[in-house]
Amino acid sequence: MIVLLAIVALVIAGVVQVAGRIPSAAAAAGVEDDGADCPVTLPGSTPANSKLPDPFTKLDGTRVTAKSDWRCRREEIKKLAERYVYGTKPGKPESVTGTVSSSGITVNVSQNGKSASFSAGVQLPSGIGPFPAVVVIGGFGADTSTIRSSGAAVISYDPLAVGKEGTGRNNKQGAFYSIYGATSGTGLLAAWSWGVSRIIDVVEQSGGTVLKADAMGVTGCSRYGKGAFAAGAFDQRIALTMPIESGSGGAPIFRGIPGESGAQPLSSAYSEQPWLGDAFGSFTGNPAALPMDTHEVVGMIAPRGLFVMENPHIDWLAAKSGSVAALGGAEIYKALGAGDDITYWSDVQDGNHCAVRSEWQTPLRQNIQKYLLKSGNAAGTIRISSRKAGSLADWRTWQTPALSDG
Repeated sequence: MIVLLAIVALVIAGVVQVAGRIPSAAAAAGVEDDGADCPVTLPGSTPANSKLPDPFTKLDGTRVTAKSDWRCRREEIKKLAERYVYGTKPGKPESVTGTVSSSGITVNVSQNGKSASFSAGVQLPSGIGPFPAVVVIGGFGADTSTIRSSGAAVISYDPLAVGKEGTGRNNKQGAFYSIYGATSGTGLLAAWSWGVSRIIDVVEQSGGTVLKADAMGVTGCSRYGKGAFAAGAFDQRIALTMPIESGSGGAPIFRGIPGESGAQPLSSAYSEQPWLGDAFGSFTGNPAALPMDTHEVVGMIAPRGLFVMENPHIDWLAAKSGSVAALGGAEIYKALGAGDDITYWSDVQDGNHCAVRSEWQTPLRQNIQKYLLKSGNAAGTIRISSRKAGSLADWRTWQTPALSDG
């Protein structure tokens, strides 16, 4: 009995110790939106600010002081991003069912009497599963060979089945809009992100015999890089986010694009396709009026793994503004004690759009090992090309706080 009581006491002490521990910086959350229970009241209006908003100042005007505060501060940024940039990304519908096999995934969704379905292909790496997996949005630009040789499966996801391009904003089509309406103010990027989340739902329900739901990544190039960036920001179950050459409407700061020579104008990115939410149309000519910017979307991904790949050779892609977003977001990573969990790389020689580049192969393998295989510990790195080097000092008036662990 004495021995038993001693064991029980040790177990209880261990539970208390674990409960008080700050989660690993590299760990993904077990839920899509960990801060969903945080009360958030958005202001009716906000003053214009030509500089990047302070990511550490909460909506009530007070500053974040502890790492644990970031959970609800992230939720504030999420709500701002939904209202002003992307449109609302709904959570898990009433019913999500499907199948996972070694060659494909099916997804069936029902909500309020409306139903929709879509599917994705699966390519497994060599070896014995279950395997981590990277959702490849759109099917081009991602180095799928390196992903698979690194030990992760590739999930080939056609986002156009969930949010179709070539439609008017009042006649949006695809699985998402079959559920939430053709006139939904939610743009394609959030709809595509919703589709990634539903794939993860099905993988979670599958029992983990083929794929691991707790070791998921997402990537894509060009407009699908915009989608990958949004997907990683909005679903905290994604352990590794890897946008490639995402351009205007993706990683680059909105405030920097009007002054960056040759960058795709915000009005063009808004009108080319309904990628961004309908509400963003009010800010294409005045991004300074936005109460947030993409450095804070980077912060929505923190402290999970992030590998941003950009091309400085094509002006249209706004890599200078992308570097500022990464540098600003890296301050959030550092404040959370996760400075080694962000990589930004625009120092590349090949100028072709969505090319598979040798410079990215080693950091790609390292990120997959660290966040998906959980067998590596390589520190992230910032490699900014001199061709498109932005300066964070030009864009901020705030300083990064030293956050307590409590």
